[in-house]
Amino acid sequence: MRTGSKVLIAILLVAAIAAGGGTWYIWSGIQPLPTEERNITVTIEQGSGTAKIASQLQAEGVIRNALIFKGYLKWYKEGARFQAGTYAFQPGVTYDEVIAKLNQGEVVPEEMIRFTIPEGFTLEQVADTLSKDGLVDKAEFMQLADDTAWLTGTSSVVQAIPDNGKLRHKLEGYLFPETYELKKGSSAKDIIARMIQETEKRLTEASSSWEADMKKQGLTLHELMTVASLIEREVVVDSERALVAGVIYNRIEEGMKLQIDATVQYALDKPKERLYFKDLEIDSPYNTYKIEGLPPGPIAGPSVASIEAALHPQQSDYFYYVTTKDGTGSHLFAKTFAEHQRNIEKSKQTAGE
Repeated sequence: MRTGSKVLIAILLVAAIAAGGGTWYIWSGIQPLPTEERNITVTIEQGSGTAKIASQLQAEGVIRNALIFKGYLKWYKEGARFQAGTYAFQPGVTYDEVIAKLNQGEVVPEEMIRFTIPEGFTLEQVADTLSKDGLVDKAEFMQLADDTAWLTGTSSVVQAIPDNGKLRHKLEGYLFPETYELKKGSSAKDIIARMIQETEKRLTEASSSWEADMKKQGLTLHELMTVASLIEREVVVDSERALVAGVIYNRIEEGMKLQIDATVQYALDKPKERLYFKDLEIDSPYNTYKIEGLPPGPIAGPSVASIEAALHPQQSDYFYYVTTKDGTGSHLFAKTFAEHQRNIEKSKQTAGE
């Protein structure tokens, strides 16, 4: 009996030691690592299970023991809501802090690029701006904007652009002027696609029924964007946009040449501060002093206000307008050429000429 008692006591003692050791093993494994003033970045891939996540966290030095962390998750029924992404952890975080961050998807904010394209910019000016900021190679950007085969099937707006050999740049007027934020490292294709997407969005902003409104004016989308671009480059005062749109439509309906200076500026290799009569003779499909109707396509990126004006022109009997010289950018409108001539003289007087 004495021998049996000793064996039993020995077995109980070993079991107690083993239990104590196991408890110590688990307790020590749960403890946070020493605190350090640095971040450990861990990327959790989509579809990763808790075993893989636990192994990553141990390998990167976020937790002490992957096996214990996995058991902890199972015990507290956690892990099902973990979100993929890149996380930053500081050494010394607790299990609960790790779990909370993964559940809430507190990922590291992605580095972004930010750029602004002003209203009325031409495609060349857009490319120059992005190139100057180091975001694109200008030559590549222009090539992608001219050869749009890579965009086939991605945008209804692009599909509406006609295959017209007279177009100076195919995507002229279709890259919406706006302030953008994209992921750092975005390619020229990414930037162009994002700007076209914005154009699609802003058409609806200009009018929720823009397609019906466009058809009411007897326009295609390409013609709409062309008219809007003319308004953008001609008008400074918002209240005059719809009135100028009406003048454009009046002249087209009467078979009159549009004679819009902004189209001549676009046709020139380098825009001038002031046009001369010889400039109006330039041989270009964009020179509305020589061609009938609209130019082949847009001459700049129009704003929502200009698109809205093109969709909803103000009806009037005006066929002419001239810019005042008082610095306001406003116009004097006329019904007849004789009245227009008088307005030109009035315009000169506002500048003290």
